[in-house]
Amino acid sequence: MDEAMMKKRKRKVTHTSSSQANIDMEQFVTNQTDVSFRLTKQVFSEEVKGDSNLVFSPLSIQIILGLIAFGSNKPTKSQLLCFLKSKSIDELNSLYSHIVNNIFADGSPNGGPILSVANGAWIDRSTPFKPSFKEIVKKVYKATSKSVDFQNKVVNKVNRWAKKNTNGLIEEILPHGAVDNMTRLILANALYFKGEWDEKFNASKTKKHKFHLVNGRSVRAPFMTSWKKQYIRVFKGFKVLQLPYKRGIDTHQKLSMYFILPDAHDGLPDLLDKITSKPGFLDHHIPSRKVSVGKFLIPKFKISFGFEASKVLKGLGLTLPFIDGLTEMVDADEPLAVSQVFHKSFIEVNEEGTEAAAVTAMTGCSMMMVKEEIDFVADHPFLFLVKDETTGAVLFMGTLLNPLAV
Repeated sequence: MDEAMMKKRKRKVTHTSSSQANIDMEQFVTNQTDVSFRLTKQVFSEEVKGDSNLVFSPLSIQIILGLIAFGSNKPTKSQLLCFLKSKSIDELNSLYSHIVNNIFADGSPNGGPILSVANGAWIDRSTPFKPSFKEIVKKVYKATSKSVDFQNKVVNKVNRWAKKNTNGLIEEILPHGAVDNMTRLILANALYFKGEWDEKFNASKTKKHKFHLVNGRSVRAPFMTSWKKQYIRVFKGFKVLQLPYKRGIDTHQKLSMYFILPDAHDGLPDLLDKITSKPGFLDHHIPSRKVSVGKFLIPKFKISFGFEASKVLKGLGLTLPFIDGLTEMVDADEPLAVSQVFHKSFIEVNEEGTEAAAVTAMTGCSMMMVKEEIDFVADHPFLFLVKDETTGAVLFMGTLLNPLAV
């Protein structure tokens, strides 16, 4: 084989390999989104009471589960990989490394959004990390790891870390009593996002309108409006709206907020059933072009939500990490298990844009015909999410049942 032919073949192989890597990463992220919807449905059914709203970061929880998977023995690791829809630890580490390195950057100096992630690991001085786990924590998850005295204000240290890495939006992630004399390890992840709409709403046009609650009653809440064309698609039983955030100059960052609005006022539970029964749902229901709007109303809202995620995860079949199996994480004679997984999130949506934050901490011991103008009136419960368009990763997800409830 001559030299020119060898070079041509080499280029072809390299191109194929690169293309395959991109396809694999797209599938990884699609799987991550499917897991996010499953988590949302479970949290909605287990934790949402009355007309309380929900917001959380499925990505934050999954990053913590990825760390746990790396530090687990074979049975526990297999269950975690199955839950996260991943084939191997290497694949999982590759996904989260890709997300951490490619999504999270401060785009504000270039006029774009602020998006940051922080991972932290605290270990009791009596129980050192295994070198292999410490290396992954540092290199893949870009986490800081500290050896501290767990009987001396470790809760305060973790809470200060959470507050610092969420711009003060989440002041406490570990409640009083979260750490006892059996606690040896704390893993935490914090996300912070602030972005302006690509096309801001005119605050002087914001008026109060009726929002229908799940109990049949209604409240009057402030709604934003616009007469500009919007990214909307209409499907049987629901509509999808995409509101892009402003992009910075010379940056690859591209983020959007999605509103998935059921036609029926009480249609949110059925919508969640539909979404979770169809793998790759979001990829097939993204608006591709702007359309003229008729009546267009989006409520302003602010949500703070926190929950202990152990019950939710166990309800989805993830049980082994809570029994034992964290054998590859620390050098210890006694078995180590996950005792609790705390998660808190905050989001505010207004005329300017969105600000959101989340912290997760683990302690261990068919398309319809489109009309010329489309109405999109979000005056009843709906699902929303914040998504990175470059990778497809879902950063935040939630449900709005009452725009007046914080």
